[in-house]
Amino acid sequence: MILYHLSAFAAGFVLDLCFGDPLGAFHIVVWQGKAITLLERALRRIFPVSATGETVGGAALVFIMCAGSYGASAAILFMLYHIFPPIGLLAESFLCWQCLAMKCLKKESLRVYAMRKDLFAARAAVGRIVGRDTDRLDLSGVFRACVETVAENSSDGEIAPMLYIAIGGAPLGVLYKAVNTMDSMLGYKNERYLHFGRAAAKLDDAANFVPSRLAALLTVVSAYLLKMDGQNAWRIFLRDRLNHASPNSAQTESAYAGALHIRLGGPSSYFGRHVDKPYIGDDDRPVEAEDILRADRLLYSSGFLCFFLCAFLRWMVML
Repeated sequence: MILYHLSAFAAGFVLDLCFGDPLGAFHIVVWQGKAITLLERALRRIFPVSATGETVGGAALVFIMCAGSYGASAAILFMLYHIFPPIGLLAESFLCWQCLAMKCLKKESLRVYAMRKDLFAARAAVGRIVGRDTDRLDLSGVFRACVETVAENSSDGEIAPMLYIAIGGAPLGVLYKAVNTMDSMLGYKNERYLHFGRAAAKLDDAANFVPSRLAALLTVVSAYLLKMDGQNAWRIFLRDRLNHASPNSAQTESAYAGALHIRLGGPSSYFGRHVDKPYIGDDDRPVEAEDILRADRLLYSSGFLCFFLCAFLRWMVML
């Protein structure tokens, strides 16, 4: 079974490299998003409208989604492997593919790069992948937002799911995607989700604690391999890796900022509200369009390093 899991992991990684994220109605994240929406509506009716009631209701949603995501995927794979192992292998490969988003992230960043000479088109393109308001960004701000997204999602979209798949196969990868999706839908510090989304946000922080730091270290190694400034990537990582409200987001952003000699972070606007955020990195030069391509190279390099590391560790378990 370990060999099957390793094969499915490798197949999912190759499928992501070749085809990218399989978007559409059959994507696991789409189904998880619909389930989260339905559960939120139901649980808000059940639990009282109070800080305690919303906190408990949000925790109940997290428990149901985690148990359901892991339990359903594990049960389906268990049944298919016992009926006919090759079918189980195909199903697990498909699930592993759905958990990874490396090529999709690169594709979306290249969409921004392609619009680098058209400010309004570039704002619209980067608005597809960032949560901040983009209507007042200049071109350098658009490029910075894009690089930040590539850096942060190098952990969420590739390193973390690969790590969890290597540990527990596709079911654990699907569970991680559920945690990540809940955070993206509920983990806001606004009036609606301050209490209801607390459990989702805290669990996401815990789930990404190790992967984000591994992603940053792999980024530093990648900077050396790609002949960028690996030494500065390590220096800025050590200095600025906690310059964010999240304990994880600045881990990779700091490594990217150091490798590219640019400054990320800083004040931003979200849903019309100004948010002061600390800077990450040194303002050695303005962020330019080519930094998107450099960030994508770091993304792919760290992704390949993580895949071979996880595959090696999985292989060692078999010996």
